[in-house]
Amino acid sequence: MEENAQARQLCLSSLAVILPSLNPDKKFLAVIDGLAERGFKHIVVVDDGSDDEHRTFFERAQAAHPEIVVLHHGVNRGKGRALKTAFAYVADKLPELRGVITIDGDGQHLADDIIACGERMLIEGDKVVLGCRDFNAPGVPPRSVAGNKTTARLFRICYGIRLSDTQTGLRAIPAQYLRAFCGIEGERFEYETNMLLNMKRMGIGFSEQPIATVYDPEDYSSHYDAVKDSWRIFKVMFKFLISSLGSTIIDLTVFYLMMRFFGAAAGKYAELLSTAVARALSSFANFNANNSVVFDNHKSYKRALLRYYCLCIPQMLVSAGLVTLINGLLANSVPIIATLIKFAVDICLFFISYQIQREWVFSQKK
Repeated sequence: MEENAQARQLCLSSLAVILPSLNPDKKFLAVIDGLAERGFKHIVVVDDGSDDEHRTFFERAQAAHPEIVVLHHGVNRGKGRALKTAFAYVADKLPELRGVITIDGDGQHLADDIIACGERMLIEGDKVVLGCRDFNAPGVPPRSVAGNKTTARLFRICYGIRLSDTQTGLRAIPAQYLRAFCGIEGERFEYETNMLLNMKRMGIGFSEQPIATVYDPEDYSSHYDAVKDSWRIFKVMFKFLISSLGSTIIDLTVFYLMMRFFGAAAGKYAELLSTAVARALSSFANFNANNSVVFDNHKSYKRALLRYYCLCIPQMLVSAGLVTLINGLLANSVPIIATLIKFAVDICLFFISYQIQREWVFSQKK
């Protein structure tokens, strides 16, 4: 019992609660009152360009609880920018804190769940803790259920990330990640999705903390957009697909020309020679496209290039070996058939290559 009390006190005193808000209402005041009553010592509110009529809610909250810090945006800049403003403030002005907890101001996040996420983050130390709702619970709006299930599948397929709640705004974040999170792309609601997508590349682990599923059926609104959110998650894999198609066109064209004009002279080494020349030309184009456009690599170019060819060369040998084997089994000597066989083989290798490039070649991990 005493240990639980100490853990709770540490959570209340060493973590800052961050609450971005635009044109708040009475729910906002209830959330602030609840946080202050539970004993949180650091509450950072960001007024994201609210109008004069609603700005009084910030003034009333600060008057009732002087320990609250309110940061102001002159105009609406979006939830992502509001979170970054708060992250930068905590990193610069409150460096002694061990982390932050981001919440929404509509009352969906209960005080007990906020504290539970903070306590778990302090225990795990280097992981972001995500407060995850149960979307199978009764009363959850169908749009939210469908949106979460769609994005969860895309997270798993495109990034290998398994999340039960991809839309949660309740997140406990260790202080050492705040400056890095300020550099993540996105100014509005897309920022929260980008944060999840970048965490794995940055080598930041996460844990899921079950929380209550709270929705007000009379005042429910969702910022989830099926098309935009799905595209946001899928676009990296789509860019990878386009980059791969471009290099495949180069690869297959050179392979075909090599087989046609030099195949007879090369004899039993025709497939290996043709594959090597084709891959040498296509791979360098593919690397540069993936490095700058697909994975937006900001780490060492040389390190990524070395890793890329540590993958590319074995992949080339596997491709050549399989094409040679299949050609031999089919007793095929027609260049266009050999090219089609190579295309089928490389499609299978595409998915393996994507996973390795995402997780290792262009990883942002230190």
